[in-house]
Amino acid sequence: MNQEVETDSGRRYYHRMKTVRYVYWQDEDMWLGYIEEFPDYMTQGETLEELQENLKDIYDDITGGRVPGVRHVAELQIA
Repeated sequence: MNQEVETDSGRRYYHRMKTVRYVYWQDEDMWLGYIEEFPDYMTQGETLEELQENLKDIYDDITGGRVPGVRHVAELQIA
């Protein structure tokens, strides 16, 4: 899926959207969650929408190299 984005200068470009899975739950009045690929990095929000925004921020930080020593989850095929 592509999203069209317009910059301040009026130039348009397309940003490829990516879907990632996340795990979430409600604990009293807070929503908690983490991105499935990076279970070590949890976040929270007062609403589900705020949690989703915080998860996007964490994903950007991790994949942008701003978080050192990131552990990854991967699959391995064994014959």
